[in-house]
Amino acid sequence: MKPLIGVTTSELRPGELATLRRHGEPPHAEMALGITYARAVETAGGIPVVMPPLAPADVAALVARLDGLLLSGGPDLSPEAYGAEPHAELGDTEADLDAFEYAVVGEALDAGLPILGICRGAQALNVVRGGTLHQHLPDLGDTVAHRQRDEARRRTHQVKVLRGTRLARVLRTARLEVNSFHHQAVDRLGEGLRVSARAPDGTVEAIEDPTLPFVLAVQWHAETLVPDPPHRALFDELVAAAGGVRTLTRAA
Repeated sequence: MKPLIGVTTSELRPGELATLRRHGEPPHAEMALGITYARAVETAGGIPVVMPPLAPADVAALVARLDGLLLSGGPDLSPEAYGAEPHAELGDTEADLDAFEYAVVGEALDAGLPILGICRGAQALNVVRGGTLHQHLPDLGDTVAHRQRDEARRRTHQVKVLRGTRLARVLRTARLEVNSFHHQAVDRLGEGLRVSARAPDGTVEAIEDPTLPFVLAVQWHAETLVPDPPHRALFDELVAAAGGVRTLTRAA
């Protein structure tokens, strides 16, 4: 059977289209998730399961049914989780969404599930492990445009993949052209994590846990670049690792 890959939904948007609600019904929040995440998982041979932002108490029951986890991109994370004051340029944050995603990451780590993080997903993984974030990357300089204006399939800067890392083994390259749509990035590394790629300006572009079978997160939006073998390899590896989890679970 194909492994089930949970895909987090970390963004809510106001429901502005009247055709989506009954006449006279007030606007309501809607989940927002790019279809490219689901397509990337499907292309790699997994079955994507979109995870709504549940109450943290219900997360364990959902994660227990999964074979792997894909942490999607989304809005800024609140610095409250790592004890920092909000930056003046901090974007809108959603406390309930943050709590949901942190609970998902924690349960998945405890369960030993393979994890692939994308953009905000990388940041959430770092915070769960006790790390911190740069809240406003322009403070660090403007030599690299981390919030590109080009469409997602355009690659706008290069990353250097560090030797000896799991990422290097997955991508099979030391340098990679990527897209970039992030406002925040990893600052102090979380416990047990290591940097596996950096941008030319030194910004952390990927992190991983070398002690676990597959816990890896990248700052770029690889889900929009799957026609390229190195980017697709991230999802292939996630699904392959998740398939191993499913085999072990069924055998037990």
